[in-house]
Amino acid sequence: MHIESFDLYNPPSDFVNNVYKYYNLLREKSPIHKNPDGSYILTTYKDLIGVYRNFKIWSSNKKTEFGAKFGTSPLFEHHTTSLVFVDPPDHTRIRKIFQQAFTPKSILCLEKDISKLVDGYIVMMHEKKKFDFVSDFSFRLPVDVVCGILGIPSEDRHLIRDWAHKILGALEPKLTSKQLDEGSFAVVNFKQYLKDQIKFRKTHKDINKANEILSILIEAEGLELSETELLHQCIFMLNAGHETSTNMLSHGLNELVDHRDQYKLLQKEPSRIDTAIDEILRFQPPIQINNRRCLEKTMLGDIMVPEGTSVHMIIAGANRDPSQFSEPETFDILRSPNRHLSFGLGIHICAGINLARLEAKVAFLRLMSSFREINLLKKPNVANRIRFREIKEMQIEVSSF
Repeated sequence: MHIESFDLYNPPSDFVNNVYKYYNLLREKSPIHKNPDGSYILTTYKDLIGVYRNFKIWSSNKKTEFGAKFGTSPLFEHHTTSLVFVDPPDHTRIRKIFQQAFTPKSILCLEKDISKLVDGYIVMMHEKKKFDFVSDFSFRLPVDVVCGILGIPSEDRHLIRDWAHKILGALEPKLTSKQLDEGSFAVVNFKQYLKDQIKFRKTHKDINKANEILSILIEAEGLELSETELLHQCIFMLNAGHETSTNMLSHGLNELVDHRDQYKLLQKEPSRIDTAIDEILRFQPPIQINNRRCLEKTMLGDIMVPEGTSVHMIIAGANRDPSQFSEPETFDILRSPNRHLSFGLGIHICAGINLARLEAKVAFLRLMSSFREINLLKKPNVANRIRFREIKEMQIEVSSF
C-alpha cells in the first residue's frame, strides 16, 4: 500500500499489528496527511504541540462530528457533555470541580489504599503462578481505585467494564450499527445506575465522605453542575479512570518482560520508577489518537485549511518522532527528558494524571520486588482497536525469589 493513500477509516488489514510502522511512514512521507474524508492526520510532535496549545482555534467540542456519527442517541448526549469534549467556559467550570478531588494531597492519601489492593493481588499471584494479568491485575486495580473514590459498592464493579468498553468503543474511527446500539444502551443503564446511587447518597448524608468524588459532584449539582452534567461526569470518570490505566499497566509489564535488561535494571534500581513510567507511556500510549476541529480558517504547516476542518492527532506517531526523541524505537527506562504526549497537553491535559502515575508506581515497584521473574506464556492478545491501544489478554507465569 502507498502511504499517500492511507485512510484512517479503512486502514490496512495488518494495521493494528503494525501500527507504529504505519504512523512512522506517515510522519516521514505525509506528515500532514489528508484523509479521503477531508480531515487531516497529524503525526509530528511539532504539529501536535501547536494544536494542543492553540485551544481558541482548535476546539475539543465534538457536537458537529458526533451529531453525524451518533445522531440523537444517548451516546451523543454523553460524549458531548463529558469533560474531555467541551470547551471553555464549560470546561473550565467542570474541571475546577474535579480539581477539588484530585489535589496532590488527596492523591497521596490514596497511596495506602492502592498499596493494600496491590498486595492482595500479589498474594493471589504467588498462589496461582499462572494467570491472565489483565483480568487478575491490570483491569482490577484501576477499577477498584476509581470505584473506591467514587463510592461505588464493590459488588457492582463488574458492571463498569462492560459499560465502559461499549461507550468508549463507540469512539473508534469506524462505528457499526451494533456498536451504536450497544453503546447507547450502556449509557442508558449507566445513567440509571448512577441516579440510584446519587439518590441513595442524598437520602443518607451520613455515608458521604470528603474523599469521594461522587459526593463532591453531588454537592455541586444545581450550583455548578446540571443533573445531566453530573451524571455524565461520573460516567466519564468511571470510564476514563480505568480504561487508560489498565492499558498502561498491561503494556508496561509487557514491555518490561519483553526487554529483560530493563526489567532487571528496574529491579536493581527502583529509584528509576518515574522515568520508567514515562517511557512506558511514550512507547505504548494507552490513547493513541486525539481530535480537534478548527473554529476558523488556519494554517497546518504550509496548508491553509477552512473553518470546520478536523484533525486526527496521532499521539503514537508524535511519541516516536526522532526530531524530539533520540532513538525513538528503543525502549529505555532511563530516558530523560521525556516530554511525551500520552497525557495530552494544555487545558485538556489528563485530570487524573497524578492518580495514574501513583497506580503505576505502586504496581510496578511491588511487582518487581515480589517476583524474580515474570514470563509470558504466549503472545499477548491485542484488541482490534485504533483509538485505544488495549491488550485483551496476557497470560503470564511468575517466579518468586
